[in-house]
Amino acid sequence: MNPAALKHLAAVDPVMRKLIRAIGPCALKPETKRSPFQSLVQAVAHQQLNGTAADTILTRFKKLFPGKKFPRPEDLAKVTDKQIRACGFSFAKIAAIRDIAAKTLDGTIPSSRAIAKLSDEEIVTRLTEARGVGRWTVEMLLVFQLGREDVLPVDDFGVRNGFRLAHKKREMPKPKTLAAFGEKWKPHRTTAAWYLWRAADLAKK
Repeated sequence: MNPAALKHLAAVDPVMRKLIRAIGPCALKPETKRSPFQSLVQAVAHQQLNGTAADTILTRFKKLFPGKKFPRPEDLAKVTDKQIRACGFSFAKIAAIRDIAAKTLDGTIPSSRAIAKLSDEEIVTRLTEARGVGRWTVEMLLVFQLGREDVLPVDDFGVRNGFRLAHKKREMPKPKTLAAFGEKWKPHRTTAAWYLWRAADLAKK
């Protein structure tokens, strides 16, 4: 948790100040030990599925590589599409995973060490070259793996819905509107996004 982020958000935005009071300190803790390759494969598994179904598929997938917590890109050459399909991946997702592996091996998708030296936009540009990887997927990696401080995923349903609820609006904000509003949250837009996610959670309860 970054106290400077909370102080800044509370000072520039009265709605955010109320959310911080209601929710308490930001509890976002990035999982820094995952490689970009692993993060992207897991993200592809989760696309258009609920978390439980995706986790089941990933568990089966990891069993194809005994003795490893998670396969390396080069390990994918040892299994067939049929084997991966049997885990529950669609053919489109198999093609995406193979492309992520190939682009990791050729250096387009950087290693954990190399990615740390790149700017957010450089990372978006490089990673979205892989099949099945869009901007939103990379933004989730920036937030939850790399712990970048100034990411606002304006296309994310939860972030947009949280903004709508916090501001008592009937309609969802357009991504452009949210991006413009979020300028005031710089350089702590990741923390702002976390509070918007929690605002959406609070409304469910």
